[in-house]
Amino acid sequence: MDLDWLKDFLALAEHGNFSRAADARHVTQPAFSRRIRALEEWIGTGLFARSAQGASLTPAGEHLRPIAEEMMRALDRARRETQAIGERRTTSLSFAATHALSFTFFPAWIRRHANLDAFGTVNLISDSMAACEQTMLSGEVHFLLCHHHDEAPARFGTERFPSIRLGGDTLAALCAPDARGQPAWPVPGARTPVTRVLGYSQASGLGRIVAAHQAHAPEIVGVDTVFTSHLAVTLLTMAREGQGVAWLPLTLAGEDLASGRLVRAGAAAFDIQIDIRLFRSPDCRNQAADGLWASLMNNPGLGLG
Repeated sequence: MDLDWLKDFLALAEHGNFSRAADARHVTQPAFSRRIRALEEWIGTGLFARSAQGASLTPAGEHLRPIAEEMMRALDRARRETQAIGERRTTSLSFAATHALSFTFFPAWIRRHANLDAFGTVNLISDSMAACEQTMLSGEVHFLLCHHHDEAPARFGTERFPSIRLGGDTLAALCAPDARGQPAWPVPGARTPVTRVLGYSQASGLGRIVAAHQAHAPEIVGVDTVFTSHLAVTLLTMAREGQGVAWLPLTLAGEDLASGRLVRAGAAAFDIQIDIRLFRSPDCRNQAADGLWASLMNNPGLGLG
């Protein structure tokens, strides 16, 4: 029995597709498929029903999934607790934050509202939303800082992971201006050629929010997604260069909008109002984390910038 087999099993259970699950586990699809078969052979029964549409759990797989999740959590807890015993410093804080917030929001917020001397070492992991969620689920950090919208909840169970609103942000459709100062790529795309969209990849939390919101909003016609990235700053650069329109957080793109390097590509009705939230891990705890959380809960205004 190999622990990687259980991680592969949980990845395939989540994604329902061998190719996407293999990508998430950073292995080739043939190697991933062999490990899934090895787990099924070790257990002695099939765990997935394969079809042209993907892979779905069999009743045996449904039974195994919560057991495997608890086993991985228990192993992570054992590792962290053992590691903590050997560490000299217990006054440390660890955060995971999405790329955009790690340099637009986090530095000023932690400087304003946290006594760094009291917390000792503050460690920040900056990554995509999908990677931050996995880090949070693994219990590797005390907190996760991310954008949030009710239409696109986080992939971990929010009932286990309490959160507090630290501020707000706006996703606005922005593009470079044309020679007359008008949007080069207006939304909806009423011109020819159609409006070019610079979109977010599946790993992006902002992309998840945009997709979920637009699924419930009036259809945006005449658009064509020509580029994707999980990095909002990459889409910002592409938009500045006139490559298309992107839904960008104003915490990131506000200066470009104010200077005229970017303009609104459509009416304010296309804006998406979102929260900046801090989620707390129930599995990764120490005195410093407890102290910061208590301070935020007792003084909600501390979170707002």
